[in-house]
Amino acid sequence: MRLLLVEDDVMIGEAIRAGLKREGFVVDWVHDAEAAARVLRTEPFELVLLDLALPGADGLELLRSERERGLALPVLIITARDAIADRVQGLDAGADDYLTKPFDLDELAARIRALLRRRAGRSAPRIEHLGVVLDPASHRVTQDGVEVSLSPREFALLQLLLERPGVILSRAQIEERLYGWGEEVESNAVEVHIHGLRRKLGAQFILTVRGVGYRVRPAP
Repeated sequence: MRLLLVEDDVMIGEAIRAGLKREGFVVDWVHDAEAAARVLRTEPFELVLLDLALPGADGLELLRSERERGLALPVLIITARDAIADRVQGLDAGADDYLTKPFDLDELAARIRALLRRRAGRSAPRIEHLGVVLDPASHRVTQDGVEVSLSPREFALLQLLLERPGVILSRAQIEERLYGWGEEVESNAVEVHIHGLRRKLGAQFILTVRGVGYRVRPAP
């Protein structure tokens, strides 16, 4: 899952990015509101982590303007402003959640997973499809009760497909969501991961729609 982090503090930003990477997230990081507004218009993200005390435009200004523009992504405010009035103001400006610094990275990851579940229209923490169960919190996958060992990229790709069971995703769409800025992507990387998933979950679990992309096999 690809996230946008808007944070001007280098130490905090590096810690968040490293911690969330260990949780399986791809985190792209900008340092000010202007850069955030620019990339939100051109890049596909699943969620925004937004600090409020930014150089130039304040984080709340960015949030209000992006919501007015039609931004539908979940936004989780991460800030040192801990007064009740600040929380109310942030949520009323369009934030989906509000977390005050300092915070535990495990709690941050759990809140992100909860927001992504809500966005996908799920209440259950696990995703189940045709005997395959994927647990984003524990990074475990089972098939018919038997644990399946996946690489981090295979896990991320499987989660991407399972969260959109009726949607065909092109190779370009998959690459945009699995890889962050500056990461080298081999021309056949997606095909390699698809092959790995088919080898472990069955050749017909992921279908190729010729000339379009990939999707999971629909439930009968």
